[in-house]
Amino acid sequence: MILHHRRDRPAPWQQRQARTRHRWLLPLLAVDWLWEWLAYLLSNWSFLEVLEYLGSFSILIGVIFWFTESGARVQQRHYQAWQVINTAQGKGGSGGRIEALEELNADHVSLTGVDVSQAFLQTLRLPQAQLMRANLSAADLRDSDLHDTDLSWAELRSANFRNASLVRVVFSHADLRDSDLSAADLSGARFDAADLTNADLHDADLRGIAWQQIAAVLNANIAGVKNPPDGFVSWALKNGAVQNAENP
Repeated sequence: MILHHRRDRPAPWQQRQARTRHRWLLPLLAVDWLWEWLAYLLSNWSFLEVLEYLGSFSILIGVIFWFTESGARVQQRHYQAWQVINTAQGKGGSGGRIEALEELNADHVSLTGVDVSQAFLQTLRLPQAQLMRANLSAADLRDSDLHDTDLSWAELRSANFRNASLVRVVFSHADLRDSDLSAADLSGARFDAADLTNADLHDADLRGIAWQQIAAVLNANIAGVKNPPDGFVSWALKNGAVQNAENP
C-alpha cells in the first residue's frame, strides 16, 4: 500500500505564534512546526515515492518466489524425512521415524518397501498408506491407526499390533508369523495368502474379514475373537489354530 502523499505548505511561524494563547507552549509548537516543514519537504521528494513503489514491488516478487519454490521446499522436506528413516534403519526406538512417516504419508508419498523393523512406532498414524513389501518385523505398533493401508507382501513377523486400528487393511501375502494382533480392529481386512502361523488374534474384531484364502493359521490364537465370519472359527481350529484364553 502506497502511503506517500504530498502535504500542504505549513503556515508561517508568525501566524502559528499569533494563534497561540499560552506562551509556555511556544517551544513545543516550534518543534512541531519544524517537523511539519520537514514532512512537507520530504513529501515533495519524488525519490521517497519511488522507494515506496519499489518496496511494494519487492513484496510481490517475494510472494512469487515463495510459490515458485514451494515444490523445492516440499522435496527438501521429503528428503529429510527419508534421511531420518534410513539413518535409523534396523535400530530400536523411534528416532524421529513416527513424525517422518506421518509427514510423508500426509503428502501422499508411497512408503513401498520402507524398512522400519524393530522400531518403536506406538500410536503411529498412517491411514491409507502404501506400505507394500514394507518391513515392519518386530516393530512396536501398539495403538496405531493404519486403516485402509496396503500391506501386501509386507514382512510383519513378530510385529506388535495390539489395540491397533487395522480396518480394511490389505494383508495379502503378508508374513504375520508370531505377530500380536490381540484386541486389534481388523474389520474388513483381507488376508489372501497371508501366513498367520503363531499369530495372536485373541479379542480381535474380525467383522467382515476376507479369510477364505489364508495360507496358514497353525497355532494362531483365536480365543475370544469378536464378530468372526461364519465358518471362520471352525475352519481355523481344523487347520491348527488354538483357543488359548490365558494368553496375555
